[in-house]
Amino acid sequence: MQFPLPQADAFANLRLTYCKESHHMRFALTLAIALTAATLAGPIAAQERPQAILVLDASGSMWGQIEGVAKITIAQGVIAGLLDTLPQDQNLGLVAYGHRVRGNCADIETLVAPGPDTRAAIRSAVIAISPRGKTPMTDAVIAAAEALRYTEEKATVILVSDGIETCNPDPCAAARLLEEAGIDFTAHVVGFDVAGNPEALAQMQCLAGETGGTFLTADNADELAAALIAVAATPEPEPESEPEPAPLPVEITFLGTIGKGGAEITSDLIWEVTGGDLAPGDPKVAPKIAEGLLPGMYHVAATRPEDELTVEADFEAYTQGQTIILIFPEIIAKASVSGPVSAPLGAMVEIGWTGPGAPRDYISVAEPGQSATQYVNYTYLEAGNPLKLQMPPKPGAYVLRYIETASSRALVDVPIEITEVATSIEAPAEAAAGAVVQIGWTGPGYGRDYIAVAKPGDPDSTYINYTYTEAGAPLGLQMPPEPGAYELRYVLSQDNTVLARQAISVADISVTLQVPAKAAVGATVQIGWTGPDYPRDYISVAKPGDSDGTYVNYTYTTDGANLGLQMPPEPGAYEIRYVLSQDNKVLLRQPVTVTAVEASVQGPAEAPAGALVQIGWTGPDYPRDYISVARVGDSGGTYVNYTYTEAGTPLGLKMPAAPGDYEVRYVLSQNNTVLALQPITVTSVTAALDAPPSAPAGGEVSVIWKGPGYPRDYIAVSRPGDSGYQSYTYVEGGSPLVVALPEAPGTYELRYVMDQGSTVIATRPLIVK
Repeated sequence: MQFPLPQADAFANLRLTYCKESHHMRFALTLAIALTAATLAGPIAAQERPQAILVLDASGSMWGQIEGVAKITIAQGVIAGLLDTLPQDQNLGLVAYGHRVRGNCADIETLVAPGPDTRAAIRSAVIAISPRGKTPMTDAVIAAAEALRYTEEKATVILVSDGIETCNPDPCAAARLLEEAGIDFTAHVVGFDVAGNPEALAQMQCLAGETGGTFLTADNADELAAALIAVAATPEPEPESEPEPAPLPVEITFLGTIGKGGAEITSDLIWEVTGGDLAPGDPKVAPKIAEGLLPGMYHVAATRPEDELTVEADFEAYTQGQTIILIFPEIIAKASVSGPVSAPLGAMVEIGWTGPGAPRDYISVAEPGQSATQYVNYTYLEAGNPLKLQMPPKPGAYVLRYIETASSRALVDVPIEITEVATSIEAPAEAAAGAVVQIGWTGPGYGRDYIAVAKPGDPDSTYINYTYTEAGAPLGLQMPPEPGAYELRYVLSQDNTVLARQAISVADISVTLQVPAKAAVGATVQIGWTGPDYPRDYISVAKPGDSDGTYVNYTYTTDGANLGLQMPPEPGAYEIRYVLSQDNKVLLRQPVTVTAVEASVQGPAEAPAGALVQIGWTGPDYPRDYISVARVGDSGGTYVNYTYTEAGTPLGLKMPAAPGDYEVRYVLSQNNTVLALQPITVTSVTAALDAPPSAPAGGEVSVIWKGPGYPRDYIAVSRPGDSGYQSYTYVEGGSPLVVALPEAPGTYELRYVMDQGSTVIATRPLIVK
């Protein structure tokens, strides 16, 4: 049976010649040539049938769709059908790649080992495949060959792939090695949906051609089925040779593209085809041409008039419908860059330019070996003409470039030499830890250059302290808090390039502390000390073992050589520290024991709500200590009312307005620490109001009242439900009292209101007429 087969592509070598003013440049290119593959059909004896493995591309690209159906789905259906057409005695296995791990070139797996009864296992394995990874096409063929013991037995691999090799750099070389090492090894290749990918076509055809296999292409399910059946079939014995008929001319099309797989050139090219039995003739001028040629080797050349660029190729005419593609680069636009022949490293240099001036085009400075898209520094053209461009931070040979962003090309390279800049540091050989030392320097002084102090051997971008060179010369630089060997550096802000270094030794500093062995909780203790007294150094009290920057209280050393330091509010073991402000480095520690202090409060067991009660107390009476009344269980800093202990003992403390259980407390101002407490019950207070049931709007009403009569208690007129009032009169005027009435008639009420918390303790209805 004969099967219609799709068109396949082969490739020949080209050479590109650039001819202008007698200068020639030759480059290796690739030429796509279309061919029609012959069918393979016919059974042979089972004992002669070689073992075969189907290699299936399961890379992520197989999720691409053809007419709305994923390629992997098409392949799964076609392979299932293929299995039913193969001879039952054909030993067949299955290898897949790219189906388990993304981005892993080693993702190759023999899913079914070759054997006589593998149809069902292969069908199940193919259906279960889910593409996701890369395309190690060549290594998968090698793995299949090894599974077939290709160096010992006849072996056939059938590869189905839809993409370019992404792991092995040279599929052709690998195929040649397989052919040389194998007993009778053949790789048939089916390129699925690869018509628009010349590089993939070339790789696949090479894999098949180097091993004596067949290469076919397929663009849909029907073509894939036909191609698989064709390559899976075994060839019929060749008939006895007959005299070959005279060859007929084959029709060949010649065209040019911009780049590999790029757009077809539609402007005129100058074509010349030579070789074979062709008689010399005039060149043809057209975007593309067609020629009828007898089978044989020929040469084609095409010249682009715009830049006189010539592309040439040797090719073989052997089948109808071949297409020869000559690949041209894009026409390079003209541009220029003008700048100095040399410049100091790191300097901002004016660069003039000419060129297309397209958006996002830029001028760069780069190392000569860098690609067009690589650079040391760059500036967009929108910065003007000339524009400012920063030079590299290291001396040497560089190039200035005009970069066309749209094509990622350098339109012009102009050499520039970057020179050293004289740089030095002048400083003392030794300095005290933490001291600010005056550093002299010479150097470029570019914006954000800096002088740093760092440990020798640390990366150039690492420092302990630094000062920008804009501070002038000399400048103040603080030394590290730890003694030891260091180095001063002049650091170029660009890439943190160190231009000069000088060693400096940092010496330890002497510190003393005079601390009492014991001190009372919360007391302010006089601490004597000696030390460097750098800005923001401080003396602190902290718990032993706490980090250097942790403290309970502290005082700056600027307060003098004998300063007051408040002790913690909790008794226990502590330490006094001299702390260097830089990194909170503790230079000296001395222990101190903080002892508890006695305190007490004395007051009645009960008191009326809102009453001013006399409270006796004992305690340290530190500044802003206070006596408070608070709810039971509230934190030390929470209270209803309080009075500072500076008021003496006893002192007046107002009770809460709401009855209930409370505590009277002695509270240390530091951290609101409660030193003593006594329970107290606050009892409710009552009041009564007597007045006429109604009164005229805008007039007054006389109110007789009874109640606690606390200062600023008042009788108010309010609307029922409102929290405010219409008018009021303080009760300090006695009973009865007069309250003004609202202008608006309506239903109101008289209220006795305690000033504390605006607490209402009595009401009486009132109609305003």
